[in-house]
Parts: sequence; structure tokens; C-alpha cells
Amino acid sequence: MMPFVNLTAQREAYREELETAERAVLDSGCYIGGPEVAALEKELADFCNTDAGCDGAGRKTQAITCASGTDALTIALMALGLKPGDEVIVPDFTFIAPAECVAFLGGTPRFADIDPETLLIDPESVKALIGPKTRGIIGVDLFGQVADFNELWEIAVANDLWLLEDAAQAFGAKYDIGVPPYSDIITSRACTLATISITSFYPSKPLGCYGDGGAIFTHDAQLAEKVRMLANHGSRERYLHETVGMNSRLDALQAAILRVKLRHLEEELKVRRENARKYDEFFAEYSAGLRASAGAGISGASAGAKIVPQKIAHGNTSTYAQYTVLADDREAFIKKLDKAGIPHCIHYPMPLHEQPCFRGLAQGSENRNAIMASQKAVSLPVCAFTDVDFIINKLRSVL
Repeated sequence: MMPFVNLTAQREAYREELETAERAVLDSGCYIGGPEVAALEKELADFCNTDAGCDGAGRKTQAITCASGTDALTIALMALGLKPGDEVIVPDFTFIAPAECVAFLGGTPRFADIDPETLLIDPESVKALIGPKTRGIIGVDLFGQVADFNELWEIAVANDLWLLEDAAQAFGAKYDIGVPPYSDIITSRACTLATISITSFYPSKPLGCYGDGGAIFTHDAQLAEKVRMLANHGSRERYLHETVGMNSRLDALQAAILRVKLRHLEEELKVRRENARKYDEFFAEYSAGLRASAGAGISGASAGAKIVPQKIAHGNTSTYAQYTVLADDREAFIKKLDKAGIPHCIHYPMPLHEQPCFRGLAQGSENRNAIMASQKAVSLPVCAFTDVDFIINKLRSVL
């Protein structure tokens, strides 16, 4: 069976570059921090500062690496001053990490519903959750598409809240800022859109290493300094610890691997988007076929159930970390995928408010769109080393 993310083919494509970079690190004797990590942080920041990569004061985004995307969220929340009892609004339909990190630090996640088409956090739902204990909002760039930060910034500024961008799946995505009311704050690339932003370098991400890794981004120099200190045992100077921090450092070998992959990221993203375009075209034809069958009097059960791709909002350029569709009859669709030997994943099988660890909060049951998405969402392979034409031909044979 073909892999969902073909990391073997990717490594083979860049084998010479990767082996040269890996050998240089192993021969250097510098395995934690050092020149590879420093170079990667500069290259990540330079990538993000392309186009409109600074705020209204002309401050460039800085990048600080760490040990994982989850650590990046935890450190960002610590740097923002999250305290026990504080409430943070997070989307109800996403990976657990944003809510988990809030709870881990003693805060309370408040679960906002999502837009039923883009699957991104719904600003109107966010507004309804703001209360006296609310301190911030986490906007998640789900499946590689940037959340509506124009609207989120308007809400944050009006209520004196900080805004955190979880771009774990979206490094390389773009967002059309248009003429927002807070254009001095908002920029156009993922990882530059909030008070502080994070990403993940988990191996299956569009920019992934060969282990865990993450990064934190901010244009605020004081916040960046605090992040660096928190990630290094609360220390700026060796053996002098100004605060209680944590050990969350990216190792040099992973940095070297990421530097090689970063050089190829834009070309890979182009292929991902072309793969997504092909899927879009196929599912549009499939939907048209369903409508034609219905018009001919064929029942919906006979003609097949509706399958709708995640909508990409106007002006957004997604990384397509996953290509996700909503299938009315997911169980039947998955049986057909299995029959055709097409790999698939369910992102995500339940909204966060239904997770056992959060049921005691007794909230979120009214989030109809998040519940709907958890019952219908299925992700298909889309990475740059996936033969999407082959998959589409398989889909034609079973749908």
C-alpha cells in the first residue's frame, strides 16, 4: 500500500544534500545549538519576512527553534504570561495541542465552533465566548490554510487580548491581508500573523525533520528574548537562571536536515497545490455526476454520497498539509478507499470538547459545525511525492 506521506521518496530525491549536511554535523562534534541551528533560525525568519514580513513599526519577524510544535505552544503561552485560571479561546476542531498546552499551564480552554466550509475557527463563535477571564485567542491554520486573522485581530484589539497563531501545519502558507483595520499588525505569511506564532517540524509536516522539532516566531524583540530564555532552562547566561523555564532545544542534526528541505519547500508546495487542484477538479466532476444522477431519478444511495473538499478562502494559499474532504457517508467512502488501496486518515475523529480529558469542562456541545466535521472529515495523500493521478484513477474505479 502506498504511504500517506512519502518520506522515503523525498529522502531519495535529496539524498546527496542530506547526507552531506548530516555528515558535516556528525563530524563537527556540535550536536545541540551551534552554527546549524543559528543558520536555520535566520533562514526561517528570512523566509517569513519575504513579502510583507514586518509590522507597522518595521520590525522583522524573529524565529526561535525548539524541540517540538507542542513545546512551541507551551513556551509561547508562558511568554505571553498565561496564569492558572486564565481562559483561552481555541477551535473545537483541531489537534489537541493548543487546548492541551493551555490546560497544562493551568488555564482553561474555551472551545469555539468552526466555519462549516473552511473548517477554521469561527470569529462569531469567538466573540460569544469572551468573558472576564479571557486572556487570548489561538487561531489554528488548519490543514495548511491560514485562519481569518483580519477578524481575529479586530476581536483581540477590541477586547485587549493577545493572539497566538498555531501554524503547525502551515509554514509556507500565505494570507491576503487586503486592507484590514489593523494592517500595521498583520502581515501576509503564516508564522507572522499574530502576537506570537508557532510551527511544527514533525516529519509528516510540509517542512519536516527526522524527529520532533518546532519554532516560535514574533516581531517583538522583548518577547523573542523571553522565549529564548524559557526554552533554555530560564537562562540567558550559563548557570544563571532568571526564571523557571524548560529544556526545549532543536538539535543540530535536525536543523541541518531542515535547512536542506527548506531550500526545496517552495517547489514542493507548488506540487502540493497542483495535486490539490487535481483533487478539486475530480470531486467537482463527481459532484456534478451526483446532481445529474439525481436529476435522472437515481436515488442518493445509488448515486453515492456527497464529498466536499475543505474550502480555501479567497486570498488564501494553503500548504495542503492534508487534503481533507467532508464525506456525508464517511464509513462507506472509507470502505471504497480501502478497496482501492488508497491510504487515508481521519483528522480529527472527535471535537476537543468530547475528549475524555476535557469532558469535565461541560462546554462545546453546541458546536454543531465542529461535531459535523469530526463525523465527516477524511484526509487523502497530497505530498509532493504522491502520484495523485494514480489515486484519482483508483477513485474513479470505486466511486
